[in-house]
Amino acid sequence: MIGFLGYSQTEVYFKYDEAGNQKYRGPEDLAGKSSKQLRTASVATAQVMDEKSFWKQLRLYPVPVNDLLTIDWTEETDKLIESVSLYQHSTAHWKFQQKNIPGLNMQLKINMTGYDWGVYILRFTLKDGRVFSKNITKR
Repeated sequence: MIGFLGYSQTEVYFKYDEAGNQKYRGPEDLAGKSSKQLRTASVATAQVMDEKSFWKQLRLYPVPVNDLLTIDWTEETDKLIESVSLYQHSTAHWKFQQKNIPGLNMQLKINMTGYDWGVYILRFTLKDGRVFSKNITKR
């Protein structure tokens, strides 16, 4: 007779961003847990914010952009952001990169005057390794 001691089967959940990058792998579904129950890997006391909540705490204007793109975010979001990047969709060429530093005061302005018209991808890299992206149109 063979016995199993302390063996239990755990489901593993995978979540991916729109580019196909894995952003979560673990034993519990992120959607089924409250933010108080989840913790980030690098910041033990910070609550995990899902992507939908993240974008609700950011303001991008004007969109579409002619010259100057302004990005504002909340204090809660500021604790999560590692860096902000912008690249052209058609060439995947980086146009702008900025680490989140206290001197930004939860606001960033990107001068897009000399950029070609088209679609750009605004990318936020979070301190826990997740990446959230949004398309921005330059006209």
